[in-house]
Amino acid sequence: MSKKFLPLFIAAIVLAGFFAVGISFLRSSTPIEPDYPTGVASTEVLVNIPVGASGSDIANLLLKMKITKSFGAFFALAVADTSSSTIAPGTHRLHTRIPARQALKELLDPNRIPDLIRIREGARTDEVLTQMVGKGFKRSDLLSALSAVLRPIGIVGNEGILFPAQYSFAAKTTALKALQSMVDRFSSEARVSGLLSGTADFTPIQLLTIASLVQAEGDEKDFGKISQVVRNRIKIGMPLQFDTTVHYVTRTRGQVFLSTEETRIQSPYNTYLHYGLPPGPIGNPGRAAMDAALRPTPGDWLYFITVKPGDTRFTKRNEQFLLWKSEYEKNMNAGAFGTNP
Repeated sequence: MSKKFLPLFIAAIVLAGFFAVGISFLRSSTPIEPDYPTGVASTEVLVNIPVGASGSDIANLLLKMKITKSFGAFFALAVADTSSSTIAPGTHRLHTRIPARQALKELLDPNRIPDLIRIREGARTDEVLTQMVGKGFKRSDLLSALSAVLRPIGIVGNEGILFPAQYSFAAKTTALKALQSMVDRFSSEARVSGLLSGTADFTPIQLLTIASLVQAEGDEKDFGKISQVVRNRIKIGMPLQFDTTVHYVTRTRGQVFLSTEETRIQSPYNTYLHYGLPPGPIGNPGRAAMDAALRPTPGDWLYFITVKPGDTRFTKRNEQFLLWKSEYEKNMNAGAFGTNP
């Protein structure tokens, strides 16, 4: 079974206050607010957007730093354009003396965010920490912070709680504050998805574990089917035999099939040796994987395999799976998967 490990470029936090305040503003504002014309941009400056900043906060900040010509020019645009709600907190590099629309465009440009941290869907926590170390955080501080962050009730451990998103932090942000913002984003997404409520069959941490398996094993279009395969195998007492759980133990990626020796690795995460779910998540899943963990696609499948990029097939019969496996091996030998199947 294979996994395409895709980056996700989404914003780290939804900024409050644009719409509720915006309606009132639009009703009372003048029809046209002063705005800079295009083509007169001046120097570049660094602008720090605080965590939780509202639309009016940002509009005031841009005006104060002479980026926009008026409060209303940017604020009215922010209220009307829902993409403004994905402005990431932290430091942004913007031109001064620019139209409000250009200011919004630059605020949304990840290439204008110094020290941007992008957590990919399925990234393991140790991979996230390594990336943060590369941005100036101390590993010892991160490890201490990870043990101190506030987790939702029912969620334990360090894996699965750092939500995949785009993050930017102001200078001197502590490791605890940075990691807590990631956990808070996870808490929000998991709560809305229903994951934190659990189900009759699975606890919240078990659902998070399923979500991490779904994320690791396939493309988003197949998440619901993979979630159903997990349930079908558990129901009949069949081991999951997911290669990705062994990859989690060996800290490897990119392999599709394991050697016989690897399937015998002694670890509770080895789903070839142990029945049921592994003891915890094997990565940090995104929202789509969480949703699939709760709402699988109905079906009787027990096996699945990615025969070639974009072509993952599901079946109940082992004989069919073995035929598809042969087809996969031919495609792999022909270079269909490149260097990263």
